[in-house]
Amino acid sequence: MTTLIKRIAFISSSVAILLLAGCNLFDGSAKAQPTQNDHLDQRISQAEEKEGKAYQDSTQFTPLKHHKTLVNYVEQIALDLVDTMLTDEDISIGVASFVDLDAHLNNSSQLGNQLSESFIHQLQKFGYGVVDFKTTDHVLVNKRGDFVFSRDIEKLARRHLASHVLSGTLIYRGNGVEVNTRIIDVNSKRVVASSQKILPYFVLNNADINLQRASVN
Repeated sequence: MTTLIKRIAFISSSVAILLLAGCNLFDGSAKAQPTQNDHLDQRISQAEEKEGKAYQDSTQFTPLKHHKTLVNYVEQIALDLVDTMLTDEDISIGVASFVDLDAHLNNSSQLGNQLSESFIHQLQKFGYGVVDFKTTDHVLVNKRGDFVFSRDIEKLARRHLASHVLSGTLIYRGNGVEVNTRIIDVNSKRVVASSQKILPYFVLNNADINLQRASVN
């Protein structure tokens, strides 16, 4: 009787060991053989990672050599304005500083002021009458030189000299500064021409443009 019990116990232990070995073998084979869905998920993840890296690289593209200048982009914007102009009247245009698109709309920078200066030439080149309202009614002569421009409103002409004004807003994007330009009828506030362009940072850096807000003296 004792011998029979021992044999039964031995057989039970052997069966248990075989079952455990079979479970381990099954788990190992399942892990070693990924399913088709696993392969698909891995490929999708790799493609998304590659696409994201390519997009990041494209937004930060900086050519080693280029011949683009700020003037080239201002010429393109001026052409857009001429193409979209909605009036055939003989108009006079004053050019104001471009401002940051923020809550105040009265913060400019070196870029904003340089754009306005460049447009004075471009509009005049296309045959439009341009009014420089920063010109005073007299010439100031002192030891530092002879001056005719001013930002002091008390020294500027009080009468309306321009029928339209050109200005715009600056938005700082990841790959450059978005310049939104328009020409506006002073009386009706109607936009008669507009343009939208991105100025790449590598062009602005090459021109030593300071994007910080202009200081007030």
